[in-house]
Amino acid sequence: MHLAKANKNMKNNTSIVFTGDIGFDKYMDGQWNDPELISDEILDFLRSADHVVTNVEGPLGDFSKNETDTGVAQLLHTMSSEVTKVLDRIHSDVWNICNNHIMDAGPDGIASTLKIAREHGAKTIGAGMNIAEARTPVIIKEAGGIGMFGVGYQRACRKADTDKAGCYSWSDLEEIQNTISEIKSKCRWCVVVSHAGEEFTALPSPYTRERYLKFLEMGADLVVGHHPHVPMNYELVGDKAIFYSLGNFIFDTDYQRSQYNTDIGVLLKINFTKESYTFEPLGIKIDRKCEHIVKGDLPRIFVNVPEKEYELLAPLSAKMMIAATKRQQRYLFPEEYANATEEQWQENFSRPLRSGRVPGETLDYFIICPLAEKEKEKAWQQSTLEGVKEYILEQIPDLPKKK
Repeated sequence: MHLAKANKNMKNNTSIVFTGDIGFDKYMDGQWNDPELISDEILDFLRSADHVVTNVEGPLGDFSKNETDTGVAQLLHTMSSEVTKVLDRIHSDVWNICNNHIMDAGPDGIASTLKIAREHGAKTIGAGMNIAEARTPVIIKEAGGIGMFGVGYQRACRKADTDKAGCYSWSDLEEIQNTISEIKSKCRWCVVVSHAGEEFTALPSPYTRERYLKFLEMGADLVVGHHPHVPMNYELVGDKAIFYSLGNFIFDTDYQRSQYNTDIGVLLKINFTKESYTFEPLGIKIDRKCEHIVKGDLPRIFVNVPEKEYELLAPLSAKMMIAATKRQQRYLFPEEYANATEEQWQENFSRPLRSGRVPGETLDYFIICPLAEKEKEKAWQQSTLEGVKEYILEQIPDLPKKK
């Protein structure tokens, strides 16, 4: 197991800030040299923590810049090793590298990232040169012990194997149970850092929510998520919590600009003692005029959505997910989908990349489409979470807004 930072003399409390997605290509290319990239308020918040866990969304090293600006090829992301100027500045000592872009430069990309992390005194979670390395948790010997590990959705977070570089799959439930049990045998706290869920959605899909609840049932105390590139809700489950997505931290591309709310996010500080934890969120915003990260309002969606409210709102969120997917497809394939008919959309949603990509857990429109149809029943109008309803409705342009 990795040991993060110094042991702080086995201190009885500690704090960890978790960030959302970090990518330094496209509009953020070269911003690592801008001393004003991150505002002082945000730097102070990050540096107030004992540890900072960042989602490093792609390999670091000496790679050719991706100049493609059309189709899915534009979605390949690599980063200059100079990005460490920012990671060092924010005192990031744990890098989550389990994500759908860490293999964008192949095994050499993971090897380069691991080497650079070691050179900068950072530990990594979620991916490695083999499955044993990918599964190895980081243990922080503070507040009774905190163990954390990273997992990623399938198929895009390519699985590691005995002699194959890659990620720790969120589908390997037996191994995840073993990891959680190992951590809990030695530590008070277990945190699962997960790169999963659907892009540009407001609330989790049913299968994402079920998976995260399963992690809690297995013994994890907290799940902290990213990948959707937008902030999402959190859910308090007894004395445990799931934070479904923190949104973007440092990331800005035309692909994301084609969607709502990709310029806002959350930094999440969790304060641990041996007995309990509290959390403190900070709203952030990407100022796209200068590509600076500044303090913002907490997103309206970043509230506790308990099970009963989720059941009311899930069909509306599924309706929004379909609207977001249509925007995505129009952006990526304008000639095919700019004026698509409903029949063309139904054909699109039934394709293997849209339905059953990993049945019942990733991009499964055989589940999402029927759920979205239930929006017509208008049960979501009974929800008391007015801010959440408004937030979702704003992202469904063809849905009447009368409540």
